[in-house]
Amino acid sequence: MYTDLELFNPQLFEQENNRLDLFRNVLKNGHIVLEGRFQSSKNAINYVTQRAWFIDQILLQAWQQFCGDINSDTIALVAVGGYGRAELHPYSDIDLLILLAEPLEDTSKIEQLVMFLWDIRLDIGHSVRTLAECKQEATDDITITTNLIEARLLIGAEKLFKTMQTIITPLWPIKDFFAAKTEEQSRRHQKYDDTADNLEPNIKEGPGGLRDIQMIGWVAKRHFGATNLHDLVQHGFLTEKEYQILHEGQEFLWEIRCLLHLNSGRHEERLLFDFQRTLAEAYDYQDDESGLGVEKLMKRYYRTIKKMNTLNDMLLQLFQEAILYVNTPASVYKINKRFQIRNNFIEATHDKVFLNYPFALLEIFLLIQQNPQVKGIRATTIRLILHYNYLIDTVFRKDLCTRSLFIEIFRQPQGLTHALRRMNLYGVLPAYIPEFGKIAGQMQYDLFHIYTVDQHTLFVVRNLRRFFLADHKKEFPLCSKLSKNIPKPELLYLAGLFHDIAKGRGGDHARLGESDAINFCKLHDLSNTDARLVGWLTRNHLLMSTTVQRQDISDPDVVKTFAHQIEEPSHLDYLFLLTVGDIRATNSKLWTSWKESLLTDLYYKTHALLHQGQGYVLNKQLHIQDIQKEARILLNRLAYSKRINQLWDDLGDDYFLCSSPKDVAKETKAILTHADLDVPLVLERSATKGGTEFIMIYTQNKDHLFAETSYFLEQQNLTIIDAYIIPTQGKYTISGYTVVEENGKKLQSEERVTEILQGLEQALIRDNDTSFDPISRRMPRQKKHFSVPTQVTFTQDHINNHTIIELITTDRPGVLSRIAQVFVSCEVRIKRAKIATFGTKAEDIFFITDYENHVLYSPEQLACLSKELIASLDENISID
Repeated sequence: MYTDLELFNPQLFEQENNRLDLFRNVLKNGHIVLEGRFQSSKNAINYVTQRAWFIDQILLQAWQQFCGDINSDTIALVAVGGYGRAELHPYSDIDLLILLAEPLEDTSKIEQLVMFLWDIRLDIGHSVRTLAECKQEATDDITITTNLIEARLLIGAEKLFKTMQTIITPLWPIKDFFAAKTEEQSRRHQKYDDTADNLEPNIKEGPGGLRDIQMIGWVAKRHFGATNLHDLVQHGFLTEKEYQILHEGQEFLWEIRCLLHLNSGRHEERLLFDFQRTLAEAYDYQDDESGLGVEKLMKRYYRTIKKMNTLNDMLLQLFQEAILYVNTPASVYKINKRFQIRNNFIEATHDKVFLNYPFALLEIFLLIQQNPQVKGIRATTIRLILHYNYLIDTVFRKDLCTRSLFIEIFRQPQGLTHALRRMNLYGVLPAYIPEFGKIAGQMQYDLFHIYTVDQHTLFVVRNLRRFFLADHKKEFPLCSKLSKNIPKPELLYLAGLFHDIAKGRGGDHARLGESDAINFCKLHDLSNTDARLVGWLTRNHLLMSTTVQRQDISDPDVVKTFAHQIEEPSHLDYLFLLTVGDIRATNSKLWTSWKESLLTDLYYKTHALLHQGQGYVLNKQLHIQDIQKEARILLNRLAYSKRINQLWDDLGDDYFLCSSPKDVAKETKAILTHADLDVPLVLERSATKGGTEFIMIYTQNKDHLFAETSYFLEQQNLTIIDAYIIPTQGKYTISGYTVVEENGKKLQSEERVTEILQGLEQALIRDNDTSFDPISRRMPRQKKHFSVPTQVTFTQDHINNHTIIELITTDRPGVLSRIAQVFVSCEVRIKRAKIATFGTKAEDIFFITDYENHVLYSPEQLACLSKELIASLDENISID
C-alpha cells in the first residue's frame, strides 16, 4: 500500500483536536507539499496521481467520522469522472457519487458529511443515487454514463459498486456509445472553429486537447476493457512509437494544465494571455532575435496539439472500423494499382505503396478531390503517410510527377480546402513546402491575428475557395461576381498560400514571400506571367487594406495613385478577392460592413479608372462639378439661388469630395433654413454605408471643436472610425464623424441616434474649457498584455497645405479624446482623421494645420506635439 507521510500523516487524526481546523491545515499543507514538488520537478504525472491519493485519504477520514456507522453493505463512496481515473490537477473537480442500495430514511449523516467537506474548502461535486437512479440517469445522458464508466470505489460496499458497473456497461451498446461520443466531440470542436490554433486555446476542450485524449480512453475502456492507453498497443491500435507520442503529448498538456491552475488559483483551462508569459518563463523560454519566449512556448504547444489531433483522428477511424463496420460487408472499389476505396474510405492497396511510389503521397489527396464519395483516409493508410513523410525531400520536390500533382490539386473544382487541411495535419504540406513548415504553430503575440500563421493561411485559401461556390453567393455577392472574371483560380489560391509564408523571418515578409512564391511557381512550370502575378499578389496583399485604412479614398488623387500601383486591370479583381479573404481569416471581428463598404468603394473607383471610357472621370474639379450638378437637381427650385452659390463657395472643395449629391442637397437645405446659426446644427446622414452612423456638424469656428466632439462621442460609448473637420472660408466649420457602437455595430434605434444628436448639440453649446476628465471605461482583460509604445511621425504635405501625423499607440477607451486634447494644448487644428485599430494597436492618421490653416513649420510646435502625445498616451491606464 502506497504511503507518503510528508503529504498525509494519518496519526494526526488520532488526536482530539478541532476537526475542522485539523482537516483545513492538512489540506493546506498537502497543497504546499504538492506544489513544491511540482515546481522543482515539473512532473505532472506525479502531481495528479499524488493529489488524487491525497484527496482519497482526506475523504476516507471524513467518511469514517460522519458515515462510518452506516451499514457498509448498503452504501459506497465512489470517485467518478477524472477523479475516478485517479487524476486530479490542482483545481480539478472532485466528483463523488454516494451510491445507495435503497433510499435512506435518514440522510442527515450524508448531509453533515457534504457540509463538512465544503467547510474544509474541498471543492466537490456530488450526487446521491440508488442503483435504479444511476441506471435511469445513465440511460438518459451519455455524459453520466461516461463518468460512471470511470468510477472507482473509495470505501463501502464493493458488491454494490460492482453491481452498478454491471448495470451501467450495457446501457449504451458499443455502437451507440461510440456514435454518441463521436458526435459529442464533433460539436465540441465546432465551438473552437475546428482548430486548436487560437490565441487563447482551451487546453482541455479544444481540438487535440486533453478531452480528445480522454475520448480515446473512454472508447478503449468501453470496447476493449482497456485500463490504460498502453493497452491499445497490445490490441494493435497503436504502435509503441505512436503511444510514446501520445504519452509525451499528454504529459506536456498535464504540465501546462498544472501550471495554469497553480498560477490562476482556479480551475482554469484556457491558456490566457494573463499566464502565457509566466508559463514561458517557467519553461525558461527567453526573448531573443529568433522571437519572443512566449511565442516559442506557444509554438511547442500548437505543434503538440497537432500531433494529438492527428492521433485522435487516426484512432477514431480505427475504432470506427472495429466497432461500426466490423460485420459490414466490405465494398471495395479499385481506383488504380496504388489505391482503392473501401466503404467510402480511401486506402493504399498494400503497405509498400509509398515506398515504391513516393509521388503517391500527393496523389492520394488528388484522388480524394476527384472522388467526392470518399469520406476520408483509412487509418492504416494515415499511419503509412506519417511513416513515409521522410521521402519528401529535394529530389521528391523536383520530380515532374510530384510537381504536376501538386499544381493539379489546386486546379480541382472541389475539395481544395479539405485536401490542404489533411496535407497539413499529416505532415505532407510542411514537408513539401519547407517554408510552410517554418510557420506551422507560429503565433503572433497580439490581438489582431487570432490564429497561428499556418491556420490563418489555410483559412485564407478556404475563404478564397468559397467565393467560387454558389452556396456562398449571398454571403459575398461582389466576390462571387468577381470570381467569374478570374481565368485561373489556382493562381489566387497559391497567392493565398504564400501571402504570409515569410512571417517570422525578419524583414519585409511580403517581399520575402514574393521571392518564395515566384521561385515555387517557376519550379512548378507555371509561365513567367503567372509566376509574376502570384508574386505580385503576395507582395501587395496588404496594399488595398492599408489604402482604405490610412488614406482618404474620397480624394481622386489617392485613387489615381492606388490605380497606378495595380499595374494591370486584371490584377484588381485578384487583389480584391485576396484582400477580403485575408481580412476575414485574420480576425472575425476585423471584417465589418464599414470595411467592406470602403473596399468596395475603392474597387469600383479604381475599376472605372483602369477601364477608361466607362463614364468615370477622376479629375478633382470635374468630380466636384458633377456632385454639385446632381445636388442642384435634387434641390429643385432652390438650385440656382444666390445663397446656395455663396454657401458652396464658402464650404470649399474638400466638403464635396466627402459628400454625395444627396448629402449635399439635404445639408445645404438644412443650413440655409437653420434659424439660429449661433446654435450648432447637428444632423444624421441617412442611408450611411457599412453599418455606420454619420453625424454632420455645422457650427461657428472653435479651435477645440474636435476635442469637444470626440470627448462627447466617446463618453457615449461610441467608437469614431473616420472624421473630417473642414473650416469654411467664413467663420464656420463643417465636420463629419463616422461612428459605431463600442462593439462595432450600428446604432440600433432611432431613439439612440436622437439622444446622441441632441446631446452633442448641447455639449457644443456649452462654453467648455479645454480640459476634460478622462473617459472612465476600463480596458478589456486581454488588452493589458499588449501595451504599444507611442510612436509619432510627421510628414509635410505642402501641396495640400497640411501636416500629416501618423500615430501608433495602445488602443483604449477615450484614446481619441486624449489625442484631441493634446492638439488643443499645442494649438493645432484637425482637417481629417483616419482611425484604424489592429487588435490593441491604434494606427491613426491626422491631417492637421496651425490656427492659420497652414502646414506646421515651427519646430517648437512639432516638438510640443510629439512630447505631449507620448506623455498623454503612455501614462498608466486603468484595466479590468
